[in-house]
Amino acid sequence: MRTVETIDALVRPLVASLGYELDEVEFKKEQGNWVLTLYLDGENPITLGDCEKVSRAVEPILDEADPIEQAYYLSVSSIGLDRPLKKDKDFARNVGKALDVRLYAPIDKKKEYTGTLLSFDEESFTLKLKAGAELKIKRKDASSVKPHLDF
Repeated sequence: MRTVETIDALVRPLVASLGYELDEVEFKKEQGNWVLTLYLDGENPITLGDCEKVSRAVEPILDEADPIEQAYYLSVSSIGLDRPLKKDKDFARNVGKALDVRLYAPIDKKKEYTGTLLSFDEESFTLKLKAGAELKIKRKDASSVKPHLDF
């Protein structure tokens, strides 16, 4: 079993019992150090206190199971406002909301679109563009799909 799958199986039930959803587990090298990041989601916005609570709860489980051979840092974070949409639940959460989409190859001579997510399925999603037109995009053709943020 891969490291992230092992960690996920170890901590997901505990995270759920604390009232949060474990959205993703990531284990990668950052600036020469290994970092294990647990991304949380929830009914309410995730706070620093929530991250600390989860961190303190999962540390003993990770220490006891010792599923990672090398030294690493544990990081617990919210999924973030601009987290890319990858899973069906990400798309479902954003129906009716504005998205920024980048494509691998242009459609109608453009590689970037902003529009409102109308619908999605496992292979594609449909945006309503500002001009009122609808654009259906295959998921595999999108290099990045993120919530549109106005500052």
